[in-house]
Amino acid sequence: MRQIRFHREVTGLARRKLNLTNDLVFKYIFGHEERKFITLEFINDMTERTGSDAFKDLVFRNVELSPQKQTEKLGRLDIFAQMNDGTRTNIEMQVFNYLFMEKRSLFYWAQMYLHFDPLQAGQGYNELKNAIAINILRHATLPQEDIHAMYGLYNPKNMHRLTDDLELHFLELEKVKKKSIREMSRVERWCAILLDNLSDEEKEELAMENLAYRGVFEAADQFAQTDKDYQAYLARESAILDYNTNFVAGQKLAREQGMQDGRKEGMQEGTKHGEERLANLLQQLQKAGRMQDASAAITDPKRREELYQEFSIS
Repeated sequence: MRQIRFHREVTGLARRKLNLTNDLVFKYIFGHEERKFITLEFINDMTERTGSDAFKDLVFRNVELSPQKQTEKLGRLDIFAQMNDGTRTNIEMQVFNYLFMEKRSLFYWAQMYLHFDPLQAGQGYNELKNAIAINILRHATLPQEDIHAMYGLYNPKNMHRLTDDLELHFLELEKVKKKSIREMSRVERWCAILLDNLSDEEKEELAMENLAYRGVFEAADQFAQTDKDYQAYLARESAILDYNTNFVAGQKLAREQGMQDGRKEGMQEGTKHGEERLANLLQQLQKAGRMQDASAAITDPKRREELYQEFSIS
């Protein structure tokens, strides 16, 4: 096997550093037929399927909602696949700090479960296939310290699992702690790869040990060598930064506005109302692709009130 040299220069140019959590790069690496062995291993590791229980193959399904042009920067870039046993899997690299992530994930899981291959007349409910949603988050959302959490349908009294049909996985990259590769679980290794928390020597070692890891490193290099792809990557990174910066500013403003409202309505209830009101407005503007108005809603109180009226947000 040819040794990968991460110190090398690529085509005479200094190696371009990529953020693999950029959803364009992630889609390029994990969403192509010739590299489905990477995606297959990632899904098996995330769902802790090994041996005879492991998925053996997958077929990508082109049912995504993605931008039609570069100006539509905030579209979803998901990876949909059908596994060899019929299980449907959705991998979403979530680069934006959306509110209500739990409900968002459940909504998209329901779409996949019911509409990916809908039941036909005469079919029984037993023919519905399992559906797995894997959400990779740049930010922290859930209360536990673990970087990886799986949610299903359980009886809270005896922890009986009603069905295996529902799996919601969350991988929170913000919670990753630095470790040596010898101390890492397989999920932690994937996190380190996505976050580029590895030295060149550690990458060499992982590449020699595992074909899927090697495939990630080589695909990232290929992506970086193409000027058109790299320019799209830079534009996407800029859009992500702008959105998340506005989101943080919006949250701060919502808290301040809520505290002001709280003088009239009670501090706790007023804060909650102010946050929900602005969050609702920002979400609707984002869906409509009106990011300039979203920025104005944060910085211009008069324009914000006009937008509240436009979207009938009281």
